[in-house]
Amino acid sequence: MANIVLKIDVDTLRGTREGVPNLLAALAEHEAQATFLFSLGPDHTGWALKRVFRPGFLKKVSRTSVVEHYGFKTLMYGTLLPGPDIGRRAADVMRMVRDANHETGIHTWDHTYWQDNVRTRDAAWTQRQMSQAHARFIQVFGASPPTHGAAGWQMNSHAFRQIDAWGMKYASDGRGTAPHYPIVDGVRLQHVQMPTTLPTVDELLGIDGRDIHGVAEHLLALTRDPAQDHVFTLHAELEGQKLAPLFRQLLAGWRRQGHGLVTMGQYYETLDLASLPAHPVVWGEIPGRSGDLILEGQATA
Repeated sequence: MANIVLKIDVDTLRGTREGVPNLLAALAEHEAQATFLFSLGPDHTGWALKRVFRPGFLKKVSRTSVVEHYGFKTLMYGTLLPGPDIGRRAADVMRMVRDANHETGIHTWDHTYWQDNVRTRDAAWTQRQMSQAHARFIQVFGASPPTHGAAGWQMNSHAFRQIDAWGMKYASDGRGTAPHYPIVDGVRLQHVQMPTTLPTVDELLGIDGRDIHGVAEHLLALTRDPAQDHVFTLHAELEGQKLAPLFRQLLAGWRRQGHGLVTMGQYYETLDLASLPAHPVVWGEIPGRSGDLILEGQATA
C-alpha cells in the first residue's frame, strides 16, 4: 500500500510547547511516525501582520481564524512583545519528539523573517540564517539534522545549494506531485526533494463552505488510490491545537485506507533513486494560499 509522509511544521513557541505534545499523543494512538521540522530561533510571528496588503491574505485570515489558532500573545511577538527564543525555551519539548522515535529536522531560524525575505536575499544573508538554525539544532539534539523543510515553501538558489553542502539526502521545500531531483540555475542538485503533494488544512477550511469534517472528507478522497504516495504538511499551531480532532480523523481514515504513515527518512528509503526525474525549481500560486511558493516545474528530458 502507499505511504503518506507526515511532515509537521512547527512555527512558534506556543506551537512547540502546546501543539507538539498533542501531536505526539495522536501519533502514538495510531502508531504513526512523522517528521517534525522546528523553528529554532526567535518567534517574530507578529511581523507577519504586514502581509495584510498581500492579495488574498485577509481572506485567508478570515477563513482560518488566525487569532484563535495562534493566540493574541503570539501575534504580538516582534511588535508589542519581544520575540522569544524558541530553541532555548522549548528544547525539552523538541527532544521529546526525538525520544518518541520521530524524525526531527530544520524548518528555519526565524520563521517570519525567512518567509518574508528569502526570495530576494543574497548568499551571505541565506548562509547566516541557515547556519544559525543548523548550529542550534546540533546544540539541542547533539547531532546534525537529517533534513530541511522551508518555512512557507519559500527558498532561493543559495538555500537549495546549502542543503547539498550540508550533505542532506532529502528535503521538502516546495509543492508538487512526486519526489525528484531539483534543478537550480540549470544545475541538477544531489539531494531529493519530496514536495508537499496534498493541500493543507488551512488551504481548504472555509472554501466552498467546508468545515473540519468537510476538509477531512476531501483529503481522504484525495488519498483513496492505494498505489499513490503523498506528502502531507500539517502545522503544530493548527492540527496540534484547535484542529486536533481533525488530525485524528485523518489518521484513522488513512489507517482504514491501508496507508503507511511514515517519516521523510522512512519514505526516502523506499525510493528508487536512479529512476527519479529532475525538475526545475519554479515559482507559482497554490489555491487557498496567498503569494507565490516554490513549485515543482516540468521535468527535463
